[in-house]
Amino acid sequence: MDNSFSQLINLMARLRGPAGCPWDREQTPESLKPFLIEECYEVIEALDEGSPDKVKEELGDLLFQIIFHARIAEEQGAFTIQDVAGTIVDKMTRRHPHVFGGEKVSTSGEVLANWEEIKKKEKAHQKRTSILDGVPQGMPALLRAHGIQKRAARVGFDWNELDEALPKLDEEIAEFKESLKTKDATAIEEELGDIFFTLVNISRFLEINPEDALRKTISKFIHRFRYIEENAAEAGRSLKDMTLDEMEKLWQEAKKK
Repeated sequence: MDNSFSQLINLMARLRGPAGCPWDREQTPESLKPFLIEECYEVIEALDEGSPDKVKEELGDLLFQIIFHARIAEEQGAFTIQDVAGTIVDKMTRRHPHVFGGEKVSTSGEVLANWEEIKKKEKAHQKRTSILDGVPQGMPALLRAHGIQKRAARVGFDWNELDEALPKLDEEIAEFKESLKTKDATAIEEELGDIFFTLVNISRFLEINPEDALRKTISKFIHRFRYIEENAAEAGRSLKDMTLDEMEKLWQEAKKK
């Protein structure tokens, strides 16, 4: 095992030990959940920024969380970090028979098809009754919708071309507009959800990750809005005192930069 990895394992053992850190010793798998999720998103943000040093740092923070969970499990007699590594090595070897066995494939589509068939035979998946089982409920809604739609598409429940998908979006928008007339909050929410779901499906059809697309749009909005804030501050004005037309003018300037 690499020395730095061994050092990390030993560091965690010391943090959790009798003479370790009071905060680290108090943590449980439940209390660590928010940190695990946060670190995953910070890795994604670093990947978006494209800085190798930032990615390296954030991957380290995520790895620390994995070691943390494994250490707690070891203390409970459940498993060790070595067990974690061994389990994923076995799984990836088993699911890549075209690399580690004699099976032949020529496309990534064949790889995915084989992957699903192999998963069905694994003990952890044998109790699943639907191809949609296994998409985590805790995932962000856009990602979960994307994952569910991808699975449905694998068995042919999909459009053949984009021209078939776009009318569905028009249909859902029309139904949403009709729901607004009823002023029924439940119906409006449902129809709005249908629009989101259809947009996710279109993005999947175009091979665009909806979470990535929305995250980039949010970053773009933040950049442009900050431009408005900065220009207002330079003019000694508060945004509350500016008209919408004035802010829109600055917004258009930001778009050109």
